[in-house]
Amino acid sequence: MAEKREYRMEELARLAGITVRTLRFYRERKLIPPPRREGRIAWYDDHHLARLRTISALLDRGHTLSGIAELAEAFDHGRDVADLLGVGTPTEEEPVRLTPEELAARFEGEVTPENLAAAMELGYLGTDGDEIVHISRRLLDVSSALVREGIPLAEVLAAGRQVRRHADALAGLFADLVLRHASEEDLPRLRPLARSVVEAELSLALDRRMRGQSEPG
Repeated sequence: MAEKREYRMEELARLAGITVRTLRFYRERKLIPPPRREGRIAWYDDHHLARLRTISALLDRGHTLSGIAELAEAFDHGRDVADLLGVGTPTEEEPVRLTPEELAARFEGEVTPENLAAAMELGYLGTDGDEIVHISRRLLDVSSALVREGIPLAEVLAAGRQVRRHADALAGLFADLVLRHASEEDLPRLRPLARSVVEAELSLALDRRMRGQSEPG
């Protein structure tokens, strides 16, 4: 385990590539957490350094300091990753760890406090120190692809909320079906069959929708 490093204000500013005056300004705006005090000496750590580098990256991407302050507040009050993923919960989905600037790069211009709060409420995002954890690489890739196609992230998240309700209903239907004829221990083994049924039915439904839209009125 790496030894925790601490820095005086001047060293932290130098490592972050900013001036001491800028560091004081960020601290006054509560963009970084308070330092550890030892008498009159303020000690900063790698958490502060990571946050300062994130601020610089977000500023380079066009975010304002006010927007960054709101993002930092949402980030600091986000769901803990342990609460998001649970302990020992089996899943086929692969969580993805991201820095805030990596998340901003994925959704250029769409990472707002409102969207961040919505994603955390849905359970897509959790926090782990200076990192953000997305619960599913597949959902992350699909949602960022939709945003690149010009669909606003807020609408992608709203659609995700509706899909969640339908998916919960489908999962309940399948679980009830299995439990009427088998046991709870059979659920993991039969899970791929349920997924195949849903994927096939969604594919057929999309075919019907596209045919309906292409037919002359």
